[in-house]
Amino acid sequence: MSHRAQRLFVLRPLGAAVLAAGAALAVTGLVVTGPARAASGDKGSHVYRWVDEKGVVHYGDRIPPQYAQQDTTVLNDQGVEVERLPKPKTPAELADASRIQAQQLAQKQRDSFLLTTYTSVKDIEQLRDERLEQMKGQRAAAEQYIATLHERLLALQARAMLFRPYNPEPKARRLPDDLAEQVVRTLDEERSQRTALATKDQEETTMRAQFQADIDRYRELRSSQTPGSR
Repeated sequence: MSHRAQRLFVLRPLGAAVLAAGAALAVTGLVVTGPARAASGDKGSHVYRWVDEKGVVHYGDRIPPQYAQQDTTVLNDQGVEVERLPKPKTPAELADASRIQAQQLAQKQRDSFLLTTYTSVKDIEQLRDERLEQMKGQRAAAEQYIATLHERLLALQARAMLFRPYNPEPKARRLPDDLAEQVVRTLDEERSQRTALATKDQEETTMRAQFQADIDRYRELRSSQTPGSR
């Protein structure tokens, strides 16, 4: 009875040789003859061969779902291996591969930017120093503004001391609402500006690190382009 006449049959282990073959196939996983058969010009139906968890070899026109997530080996009509297909990737593996591909693409784009934008390390250092100088000016302006806010707050607080509840005098008037609002608003603004100033410090640290990474990478790229550097 030929393979084409058979829809599904099972090879039962009959001896040591069969057991050895079953064990080898269990390691390999699924074995598919269809793709190679089509490539050789045979338009017949595909025949699949797989091994179950007990090491028993099966043939059929379709693979059971529980055995579909395995590595696959493609054989030609003579039973010779012509291709290996890895098992389908899980969603997590696909996500990891996509993330790695995106990182590699971003690095490639960054490398291209470095090589086409700068002619030497001094160019990068000059731009870094210019950016640092700009940040220094922004920091000075922010510090001056904070100092002005603090002086205003002190003045407002001094005025508030003339009113109840800060002034214990019986004839002291109640703190006006507009003065209380100015004190709160100025205090909030000072706190906000101090937080923003701390953020600028972190931005400066990050920028320094990024420029240093660009300098190191630029040197690496230029070195790899230099004849005899490898």
